[in-house]
Amino acid sequence: MKYLAELPDVLHEVLHEQREIAKSKAPEEWLNIYDVYKMMYSWNVVSEVLRLSPLLQGGYTEALTNFIYAGYFIPKGMKLFRSGISSHMNPENFPDPEKFDPSRFQGNGPAPYTYVPFGGGPGMCPGFECARVQILIFLHHVVRRYKWEKLIPGIETRLKISPYPLPDKGFPILLQPRTT
Repeated sequence: MKYLAELPDVLHEVLHEQREIAKSKAPEEWLNIYDVYKMMYSWNVVSEVLRLSPLLQGGYTEALTNFIYAGYFIPKGMKLFRSGISSHMNPENFPDPEKFDPSRFQGNGPAPYTYVPFGGGPGMCPGFECARVQILIFLHHVVRRYKWEKLIPGIETRLKISPYPLPDKGFPILLQPRTT
């Protein structure tokens, strides 16, 4: 909601994609998995939001073997914390990392293990696909039915982590039914 309120061009593209999908449905017909697969731009937008503001800041894992990293010896069994945001904001992985750019996820997208809002490899969240479907169905309905604007234009809406990313001063919006 925050990013779409702040980026009207992105909202316009998401809304266009969702309206096209809605036009392909009969009245009162539910979305199906094939409709969700058509939401490519919308998923790129969600992916960029999750890159900039991952729900979890990282996770723990265990070293399976002895190894050396950056000159440090890491013994087998050592508990390690991986920080997703550190790779998400690394300019080697994502050029101009502060910029909101959904096109980063077109085609093959980022290199493996550089984008990890749901973890990666065998430790990846088993609910990833379920979350994806729920997020996209919610997005489909909310952008088509409502428009919103910040109640305090120009307010800086930085996110704080507590433990989830939330706007530091709240996010007061005016929510209205969409008439067009």
